[in-house]
Amino acid sequence: MLLLPTQMLNFVTIDGWSEGNPNLKPVTYAMNESSYLAGYLAAAYSTNKVIGTYGGVQIPAVTDFMDGFYYGAMAYAADSGTDVTVVGWDAPNQAGSFTGNFNANSGESKAIAATLINEGADVLFPVGGDQFGAVSEAIKEAGVDGVMIGVDKDIALTSPEYASLTLTSAEKRMGNAVYDVVAELSAGGEFSGDAYVGTLANGGTGLSPFYDFDSEISDEVKARLAELEAGIIAGEINPLS
Repeated sequence: MLLLPTQMLNFVTIDGWSEGNPNLKPVTYAMNESSYLAGYLAAAYSTNKVIGTYGGVQIPAVTDFMDGFYYGAMAYAADSGTDVTVVGWDAPNQAGSFTGNFNANSGESKAIAATLINEGADVLFPVGGDQFGAVSEAIKEAGVDGVMIGVDKDIALTSPEYASLTLTSAEKRMGNAVYDVVAELSAGGEFSGDAYVGTLANGGTGLSPFYDFDSEISDEVKARLAELEAGIIAGEINPLS
């Protein structure tokens, strides 16, 4: 009997790693880039000039969002000459608030959101999976004119029940990554375990539309966000400083 060698199967992993395996391609995202824009927008939109963020678990995939958000807010402070406070996360010292889990709409999430609101935050950026029900409840129960910024998906579109409180979202555009990987292979490229990183440049990450909030964001802020995005793509702006 002639035994043919087993063909190696190739896999793509989202938010994964290859550990050097040539048939395992990780797709990761530079979420600090889109989160930097989200932080700038949050600071510009905030009435109190106090904004908040917190995470599920303190790991790089989570804190990458939070770091970008923090430094984007600081960029707005520098541009405007206005003091901006970020509660829930101190990026320079890598210290802040975490629920300790990724449980959807957890009690821990609602409690942290309420604490940040009590500290004056009127824009919240929860980086812990599907925490938007918990955050919306905290905002409504506090009776404040607050909003939140979604993560991973276009939350206003995919969860329209939260659209009235969702300023924008910092998206992981997984479809773009899959398309790029498949297109490269279809064009005759060889599969490798090298990471695909979704960035602003390749459309792998970005901000969602502003929808109902569009009229509340000035043309000046929109233009500045476009400038910042171009600066990050060109390598002229570091979203982690």
